[in-house]
Amino acid sequence: MKLSLLLASFFSATAAFAPVATNSGAQTKTALHVAERSERSEALPFLPKPANLGGYVGDVGFDPLRISDYVPMDYLREAELKHGRICMLAWLGFVSVDMGLRIYPLPPGLEGLTSATAHNASVQQGGMAHIFLTIAFLEMASWLSVSAMLQGSGRKPGDFGFDPLGYLKDKTEEEKDFVALQELKNGRLAMLAFGGVVTQSILIGKGFPYV
Repeated sequence: MKLSLLLASFFSATAAFAPVATNSGAQTKTALHVAERSERSEALPFLPKPANLGGYVGDVGFDPLRISDYVPMDYLREAELKHGRICMLAWLGFVSVDMGLRIYPLPPGLEGLTSATAHNASVQQGGMAHIFLTIAFLEMASWLSVSAMLQGSGRKPGDFGFDPLGYLKDKTEEEKDFVALQELKNGRLAMLAFGGVVTQSILIGKGFPYV
C-alpha cells in the first residue's frame, strides 16, 4: 500500500512538468495555411503569391518556379534589370543594322552582312573575341558592386547612379518608383521583343520588318 502511494505521488509530481496538450499549434498552422491560400499571385491566380517578391517595384507575383525562395531577390532584380537594359539596346541595334545603319569604315570581312549573319562572320574575322573580352571585363567589374550589395551596402538593385541629365533630380520616391516601373516594363518587353526579332529573322531569312 505504501509503495502504491509512493508511485502515485511520483507520477503526479512529474506530470506537473509535462507540457499541457493544447490545439494552439494546430490553430496557428491552420491560420498560416489559410492566409497563404488567400493571398494569390496577381499574374497567376491559381498559384500562391511568393512571399519574397513583396516590396519590389513591378511585383505581380510572377515566379512559378519559386526561384525567389532560393536566390536573393536583390540578385534576381539586378539580373532582370541588366538583361532588360541589354535587350533594349540589342533590339535597337539589331533592327538598325537591318535597316541599313553602318559605322564606316567597315572592318574587312564584314561587308554586306545582316544582323543574323554578322555573328559567324565576326567570329571568323576575329572581332567577336574583342567583344567577348570587353564584356568579360565589364562583368567582373560590375560583380564587385553586386557582391557589395548582397553584403548590405545599401545600393538598390540596378542603381549605379547613372543619371547624367538629372532626370530623377528633385523627384519624390513615388515618382522615382514610377520611373523604375517604366524601365522594368520596357525591359521585360524588350527581352521578349529581341527573342522574337532574332527568331523571326532566322526563320524568314529577311531583314526588317521580318515578314
